[in-house]
Amino acid sequence: MTWLITGGAGYIGAHVARAMAGAGESVVALDDLSAAVPERLPAGIPLVAGSTLDGSLLKRVFAEYGVTGVVHLAARKQVAESVAEPTRYYRENVGGLATLLDAVAEAGIGRLLFSSSAAVYGNPDVELITEDTPCAPVNPYGETKLAGEWLVRAAGRAHGISTVCLRYFNVAGAAEPELADTGVFNIVPMVFDRLTRDEAPRIFGTDYPTPDGTCIRDYIHVADLAEAHLAAARRLAGGDLTGDLTLNIGRGEGVSVRELITVIGEVTGDRRAPVVEGRRPGDAPRAVASAERAAEELGWRAGRGVPEMVASAWRGWQLHHGK
Repeated sequence: MTWLITGGAGYIGAHVARAMAGAGESVVALDDLSAAVPERLPAGIPLVAGSTLDGSLLKRVFAEYGVTGVVHLAARKQVAESVAEPTRYYRENVGGLATLLDAVAEAGIGRLLFSSSAAVYGNPDVELITEDTPCAPVNPYGETKLAGEWLVRAAGRAHGISTVCLRYFNVAGAAEPELADTGVFNIVPMVFDRLTRDEAPRIFGTDYPTPDGTCIRDYIHVADLAEAHLAAARRLAGGDLTGDLTLNIGRGEGVSVRELITVIGEVTGDRRAPVVEGRRPGDAPRAVASAERAAEELGWRAGRGVPEMVASAWRGWQLHHGK
């Protein structure tokens, strides 16, 4: 097997590339470099600059590197941006995937792993979200991920491609400091950014129907997520999977915003009290995965806890921000 990883120089993509290459898989990365750090990739992994919207480029890459499987992570992924620019999100996330699937089918590639998201579920009122929980996304980003799943399964049926869709929950941490997330869009780097600017963390809403009144989420270490991709790729390569497999990727444990900020204070040594602000539109009180199907199908479970996620993310933050 030779795997093409789209978005392979991004935060998650580079972790997946390192995990797969480290386990002996042959890997090539494709990235449009819009949110990439090429230095994240270890020596020996070729990096092709380009977009999944470029069908001619995809065909050349497939032929040049003898690609036999694809891990598709390339996508825009900011909820607020998707609300402001929905056509861009549909064009890049869904249109790019359609172009990729056309090239995959034409090349006779029979295995594809799709990076989806828990955003496909929207805000279900359930204790644990299973893969059978109805999907009702509440923003264009989530809509493009759900449409992507539909497209992946339809193309799989039409062209005999075995597919896996992985629905990520909240990703944090870094396997190595140089691989850390450099964006300030998720809660852990957002709190780090506030502390670095000598400002208190913010909590949006403390009147939710949860034990401490703040939202509860399922956080997964990006290194565990990368190992889940490796397990899924090997399941695809094994040849026993026909059709589609859709799996939640989380820890199956909820952590409240207030609990997470407490852990961040313990790791950073900055324990200042958070500032409470009003709720943000669309925030669900609770979103926690059932992770049992991934364990059954892949033999994979997340092994790293929240303190390890935060500590590894903090080391990366310090490296990238010079503090």
